Amino acid sequence: MRWRVESWDPGYGASTEDQGDWGRSSAQVVTDVEVPEARWEAIDPDPNAGDFSSVLFVDGVRRIDAMAWVLDNEVSADPAAALALCASYAAGVVRCRAGEARLVTAEVRRGLFSGAEGATDVDTSAGRYVHVHAATKAEAGVPAQDLSQAVQFELRAVEIAAASSARAGADPAVGDDDVLVVDGPLHGRAHLPRALGYVKTHSKPYLPDTLHGLVGRLTTGQRTPVFGLGTSWHRYSWYLKLPGGSGAPWAGVVRVECSSELPIVEVIELARRSQPMLCRYASTEYKDSRAPQNLYPIAGLERELRRRMGDQSLLYRAIRRAAI
Repeated sequence: MRWRVESWDPGYGASTEDQGDWGRSSAQVVTDVEVPEARWEAIDPDPNAGDFSSVLFVDGVRRIDAMAWVLDNEVSADPAAALALCASYAAGVVRCRAGEARLVTAEVRRGLFSGAEGATDVDTSAGRYVHVHAATKAEAGVPAQDLSQAVQFELRAVEIAAASSARAGADPAVGDDDVLVVDGPLHGRAHLPRALGYVKTHSKPYLPDTLHGLVGRLTTGQRTPVFGLGTSWHRYSWYLKLPGGSGAPWAGVVRVECSSELPIVEVIELARRSQPMLCRYASTEYKDSRAPQNLYPIAGLERELRRRMGDQSLLYRAIRRAAI
C-alpha cells in the first residue's frame, strides 16, 4: 500500500476535500484569458519579476463568546425569546517590506447579534457588546446559522476598513506599487485597489477535466495560466504551488484571484509577480500546522488579533454577570 499523510492540521478539516466526492462547480469558467486552452501548461516563476514596494496582508478573526436569549418580558422561559450571539471580532493589516513586517492597524469589536426588536447594547465589565440587528423573514426568530453569517458580514466590513486605513496611512514614497493580500476570496472586497484574494482550501473543482490534472502536477513556484471565473460575481484566478508540503494531492496548492475589472495586461502582471512574492512568505511544517498555505504574516496577524480580543473565559463570566 502506498499512502501519504496530509500535513494540514486535521483540526481545520482538509486543505483539499476528497476529490472523488467533489461536485462540479456551477461557476462559468473562461480558460483562454492568458493563453488558448490548447496551450495550457505550467508557468515557471519569472526570475525577473519585480518585487512590490510593500505587501499588505489583511485578515480577520472572530469568536462567539456566548449564546444568549433576548426576552420580551421577565419570564426566562418565555417562548417568544429570541436567540442572540455575543461575538468578538477583529481585523488588521501587516505591512511587509525591506525585510521587516509591521502591524500597521488592528481593530477589535464586540457585538450582540440578534433579530429581536427590543435588543439593545449590553455593557459588561469587559466592554460593551454593541447590538447588531440581524433581519430574517422567519417568524420564529433568526436561526444561529444566520446570526453567524451576520457576524461574518460585520467582520468583512472591519477588514475593508482596516485595509483602507492602512492604505491611507502608507508612505507616499511607496506610490501605487504595493499589493493587498486578503486572506480568503475577494467577495465584497474586489473593489480594493491592487487586491489579491488568497484561498487556502479547495472544496470544488473549477477547471474542466482536461485542465484539472495540471494543478496536481505543478511544482514549487509554478502556476496555471490565468482563467476567468464567476456566477453572479466575476474574478480572474490562477492556481499556485507553494514550496513545502507533503506528497498528498494538491499539497501546497492555493488559488489566487483578483478583480475582473482590471485590464488583462495588469492581471497577468499581478499573476507573474505573485509567484515569487507568495512563495517567499510560505510557512514550514515545524512552525505552522497549516503549512505551507498559512503564510507567516497571516499566521502572526491572527495570533495578535486573538490576543487583543481577550480571554474568552473572562468575557463569558462578564457577560453572565451583566445578565443577572
